[in-house]
Amino acid sequence: MTYTMQTPARSKRFFRVIRATAFLLLVTPVAAAQQPFITDDADTTPKHHFHFEFSNEFDLLQRASFPSLKQNTADFELDYGVFNAVEIGIESPLLTIVNARRSVPATATGLGDTNSSLKYNFLKEREHSRRPAMAVAFNLELPTGDIRRQLGSGLSDFYMNGILQKSLSHKTKLRLNGGILFSGNETTGVIGIKTRGTVFTGGGSLVRRFTPRLQFGVELTGAVTKHLQLGKGRLETLLGGNYQLRNNFSVDFGLVAGKYSASPRVGAQLGISIDF
Repeated sequence: MTYTMQTPARSKRFFRVIRATAFLLLVTPVAAAQQPFITDDADTTPKHHFHFEFSNEFDLLQRASFPSLKQNTADFELDYGVFNAVEIGIESPLLTIVNARRSVPATATGLGDTNSSLKYNFLKEREHSRRPAMAVAFNLELPTGDIRRQLGSGLSDFYMNGILQKSLSHKTKLRLNGGILFSGNETTGVIGIKTRGTVFTGGGSLVRRFTPRLQFGVELTGAVTKHLQLGKGRLETLLGGNYQLRNNFSVDFGLVAGKYSASPRVGAQLGISIDF
């Protein structure tokens, strides 16, 4: 057997490459990859880093939404880690609503209402502990959409959401949300509860990582007014997941089915998530 001795210069270059690779692996944030699920996760964007999400969802609407037939929501979200457990964010949708023939307008396109958020992860999950991770999020939505074309609600919405997250195994996570909309209404374009005032929301997702790059899950979310009028509420199921092309970049996908007037009938979503 023959052994080849490395020169000192070659050895130094080798160890510099190893150190640089290790450094990049340590400092590159891993995509949270909670999109396409509506159920929020307890994790926050790392301190002094950004998390960007873009998704496009095309929905066929319930008959109760007539003369509106279809809605396309191109959603942009940017989050920033202020501290290790605190993030702020801004989210704004570009909406296109397709109405029935002879409706005026036949199609409406424009910016929807803009949402600003603050999330605090006050309890982290620990290995070998039964306690879940817990977080709370506050959202203020401003009426930037045109109410005359149904692109905005014309109201300022204030919403608080509680988040619970538990690892059932190294590959499977359960997330539960429960929230209250104190003022405004719950609409994004035509979709959502149009009743003004208190709305209760809830949801849960179960997500499993099947390979180092692919995770897939199922979600059930809903919303109801304080009068518990189910016919005017929202109930949605989503099947979807994401595929990580790089440590900080994922492609997200999902199929949606809904019941009751405030939900889409069926829909499909495709998006990306980037950490930087």
